[in-house]
Amino acid sequence: MARKIRVGVVFGGRSGEHEVSLASAASVLAAIDRSRFEPVPIGITREGRWLAGGDPLHALSAEAARRALAESTGDASVRRGLAERAAGAPATACLVKSESAEGLPPAIRHSLDVALIMLHGPGGEDGTIQGLLELAGIRYVGAGVLGSAVGMDKAAMKDLFRAHGLPVVDYVVVSRHDWQRDRQGVERRIAERVGFPCFVKPSNLGSSVGISKVKASEDLAAAMDLAAGYDRRLLAERCVAGVEVEVAVLGNDEPRASLPGQVCYAGEWYDYETKYGEGQTTFKIPAPLSPETTERVRDLAIRAFRAIDCAGMARVDFFVEGKDSVLVNEINTIPGFTATSAYPRLWEASGLAYPDLISRLIDLALERR
Repeated sequence: MARKIRVGVVFGGRSGEHEVSLASAASVLAAIDRSRFEPVPIGITREGRWLAGGDPLHALSAEAARRALAESTGDASVRRGLAERAAGAPATACLVKSESAEGLPPAIRHSLDVALIMLHGPGGEDGTIQGLLELAGIRYVGAGVLGSAVGMDKAAMKDLFRAHGLPVVDYVVVSRHDWQRDRQGVERRIAERVGFPCFVKPSNLGSSVGISKVKASEDLAAAMDLAAGYDRRLLAERCVAGVEVEVAVLGNDEPRASLPGQVCYAGEWYDYETKYGEGQTTFKIPAPLSPETTERVRDLAIRAFRAIDCAGMARVDFFVEGKDSVLVNEINTIPGFTATSAYPRLWEASGLAYPDLISRLIDLALERR
C-alpha cells in the first residue's frame, strides 16, 4: 500500500487574523482526504512559538477563546466565536509533542512532504514563512515568496496592478513617518487625491483589521492613528459606491477562474464583524452580472493572479461601479478557508467540492515544487 502524503497544516500566528486562521485550519483538518493524506497539525502561538504533536489546534483555540472572553473590544465576541468553532473540530494527535521558538520544530522538519499554510496576514501571507519553507526544502501550497509579499502589501500590489494595466481604485500611500511628521500635509494630499468618504487601512494586513471608513476630514486623524498602530505603510482609498464581487482562482501556470460571487451584507461596510459574525454575510453565486461583466471579472482575476506571479490559489476582489465599470480591489493569496468561506463556496458552485479542492491544492504544490 502506498505511503500517505504527509501534509503539515500550519495555523495560528502572531497577526490580527489569528482566530480566522484557526477556523480555516479546523475546516481543512475535518475535510482533508485521509485515504491519501496524513495531516500533521502545526500551530504557532501569538508569541511566535511553534507547536507540533499533541493537539495544537485545540490548545491554541482554547487560549484564543480565553483571551477574547477577557477583552471588551467590539469584535471580541466574533473572535471568540471563531475560536470556539475551531475548538469544536475533531481531535488530531500526531507525532510526539514538541515546541520550538526558532521556527519549524526539528521533529518534523525532515518528515513533511508538503505544507498547507493556513496562516492569514503578516507572517503567513507575506512571504516570510514561504521563505522559511524554501530554506528547509519543504514544498508548500500557494504563492511563492514574491507573489506572497506583493499580494500582502496593498500598496505594492496596487502599484503592480496599475503597471499591468488593471483598473484599480484611486489611492494614496502614506508612511507612518510622514503622517507623524506632517499631518496637515498628508490630510491635504488625501483630500485632493481621493476625497471623502474614503477608507484608511494598513498596507500589510487583512480581514478588515485596522480599517476605518472616514466620512469627513475631521475623522481622518483617528483612522490614520489606528492604521499606523498596525503597519508603517498606510493606504487611503476612494470609497466606491458599488457592488462587491469576488472570484476564486486555482492553478499554477494555467490558472482557472471560478464563477463570480456577490458579497451581500446589511452593515455599512464589510468590516471584521460583518465578515466573520454568524449570519452577517451572504453570497449570491453566480453574481447577478451581465454575461459581458461576468467574463470581464473572470479575465481580470486571472490577469491579477499572473501579475503578482501567484500560484495555487487566490481570491480576487472587485467593485462593480455603476452598470459595468469594474475595478480590481485586491488579491488574497491565502483567503479564508473554512467550508463556508467565499473561496471554497465559489469553487463548490463551479463544480469542485471542498475536499476535492483541498486535494487539488496539494497536488498543485507537489507539481510546482
